[in-house]
Amino acid sequence: MLLRVIHETRYTYATPVVMAQHMAHLSPRNCTGQQVLAHNLQVTPAVEQISAATDTFGNTRQFFTLQSPHSNLQVVADSLVQTDAPQPLPLAGTWEAAADGLRYQAGAPYEPAAEFAYASPYVPRSHQFADYARSVFEADRPLLEATQALMVRIHTEMTYASGSTAVNTPALDALAQRKGVCQDFTHIMIGCLRSLGLPARYVSGYLLTQPPEGQPRLIGADASHAWVQVHAPAVGWVDFDPTNNRCGLGRPGEDYVTLAIGRDFGDVSPLRGVIQGGGLPQLTVAVTVAPPDELAAAAPLVG
Repeated sequence: MLLRVIHETRYTYATPVVMAQHMAHLSPRNCTGQQVLAHNLQVTPAVEQISAATDTFGNTRQFFTLQSPHSNLQVVADSLVQTDAPQPLPLAGTWEAAADGLRYQAGAPYEPAAEFAYASPYVPRSHQFADYARSVFEADRPLLEATQALMVRIHTEMTYASGSTAVNTPALDALAQRKGVCQDFTHIMIGCLRSLGLPARYVSGYLLTQPPEGQPRLIGADASHAWVQVHAPAVGWVDFDPTNNRCGLGRPGEDYVTLAIGRDFGDVSPLRGVIQGGGLPQLTVAVTVAPPDELAAAAPLVG
């Protein structure tokens, strides 16, 4: 599937910003089932240079600096991505065997997935998460079958409610209130898996949505999305989306675009920075995910 993603972030400052440094995770990944054909990052006010580097998780980070006063900041990431359909869930061993394989043993080879079994700033390991997961992680149950059952439970028992949580709402609080947004669903599922000793990581990205029948697609009406990857021995990373109850090997569906991967949201926030001045800013974000022919009126993508 060929998809174009336009992600626009706009800050309006109460007082001028004298100087600013920003880092963006807005460049999609080249990964299994996904090829980035073009990408462009446009910043207003104009900057002299946008540099890029690869972080420890393999994501592209872009950096830019504004050294003159400004009252507004607009960052537009425009990407063209080719995605493939996911493969069905493969067979895998039991979840206990997967967890036991990550336990420390002197002289054992290093397993890179192990770093995603530990707590991270947004996702603690907790007996509350473990207790919630154990209803489906029964003894000797295959890892991916149990993980899918956990995904279904979160999807069924949690209510998607915009505005019910904030970016920094603790995952345990979201679990207690049984409502949140995709970030909360994802953090909860990661917390459950890690609390059982299983490696899980956070995926930020986008999902193609469909407008109501007979109506045109609304430009800027989409949003960023998030889902989970769990590591299965001899298989690799497998994707699970508890918000939409979809999963697959390579991605939950060909209508998903993978942006960045980390331990939790803090590793992959789309845009962050340090500013001097500015006061309390107003933030607006507009995301459009669509086949390129539906965005003919948009400026041509150069990248």
